[in-house]
Order: sequence, then structure tokens, then C-alpha cells
Amino acid sequence: MTQLPAKPDSDSFPKKIVEAITGAIARIPSTEMTESPMPAEAARNVARQASLKAAAAAGTLGLPAGPLGWLTILPEMMKVWQIQTQMVADLAGVYGQTASLSREQMTYCLFRHGAAMAVRDLVVRMGERYLVKQVSLQALQVIAKKIGVKITQQALGKALSRWVPVVGAVGVAGYAYYDTAQVAKTAIELFERGIEPPENETRRLGTGTEPPLL
Repeated sequence: MTQLPAKPDSDSFPKKIVEAITGAIARIPSTEMTESPMPAEAARNVARQASLKAAAAAGTLGLPAGPLGWLTILPEMMKVWQIQTQMVADLAGVYGQTASLSREQMTYCLFRHGAAMAVRDLVVRMGERYLVKQVSLQALQVIAKKIGVKITQQALGKALSRWVPVVGAVGVAGYAYYDTAQVAKTAIELFERGIEPPENETRRLGTGTEPPLL
């Protein structure tokens, strides 16, 4: 009789995911991309290449089936986040915003589509532009924990598909492509519209007249 793989430790697995999230947003990667005269086209190329790279990496790590599949879940997510953080840095370069790229922006871009409620207060819309709220490292860690809860639920759900050889890997690759494309969409929208200078944060956020961007 076929048995489903045992779930990872209920305490250590979420903790490791939070640590991985914290690590992903802790450092802003450098980029060789410079401001493009045609940023929309350049951004699409960056997004497409990163999505394909993420799909290939996730698909390869998703090949082990059965109990071994559990062991590749976290490495797969970490690899995809590594590719995505580099993509966001490259997109910032394309739009000439490398110098202003922050951990808050990186967190928002990576997790807005998958954990919107956790990152909703990091960015607010001011007319046609965005204001990125600067928060403490402790606050970012709290946000990472909230994201971790959502990501853990998603990971446990996807893990069952790894029980099926090849088919599971195809599904993992497809999701990584989609996920990376969504990260790119958020980043492009953020950089394309422009970001308010940080010094306006206190005055703007204190009014309470603008709703958080979802």
C-alpha cells in the first residue's frame, strides 16, 4: 500500500522558512543593469529570463519523488527567491532606481502576490506614485513571520504533488515560472510609476487619507 510522505517537523519547518525569507530580503543583490532608454521592453526581457531560470531550477529540484521530495522543498524555495531577488535588483537597474532599492521594496515585490496582507502596509499609493514605508529590522522580522505562515501552508499543499515522479516536477516548474512572473509584475509597476522620497514618509503616512496598496 502506497504511503504518503511524512510531514516535516511542525515546529522546525515553519521556522526554517522564516529564516529563509529573512535571508532572502536581508541583502540587496548588485546588478550590472543600467537605466534603459526603453525600460518596458528591457524589463520584459529580464522578467522572462528570470521566470525561465526559476522554472528550470525548481523543476530540477522537484524531480525527487516520495519522502525525498520533502527534502527539496526548502532548497527549491530558497533558489527561486535568490533568482527573484536578483531579478528585482535588475529591474530596479533598468528603471534607474538601483540606489533607492531597499529591503522594504524587495519584501513587497517578492511577497505581495502571495501574502498581500503581510506586506500591505509597506507600500502606499500617493496619486500616481508610491511611498515605501521604512521599517525597523524587528518589524521586518515580524512581517517575515506572517509571510512564513502563508508560505508554509502553500508549501505543505504543493509537497503532495512531489509524490508523483516527473509530473510533480512539471507542476513545481510551472508554479515557479508563474510566481516569478508575478514578482516581476509587482516590481515593474512599482518602479515604472516612481517612488516618493523617504523624507515624505512621516508627513504622508500621518494623514491617514490614503489607503494601503493591495
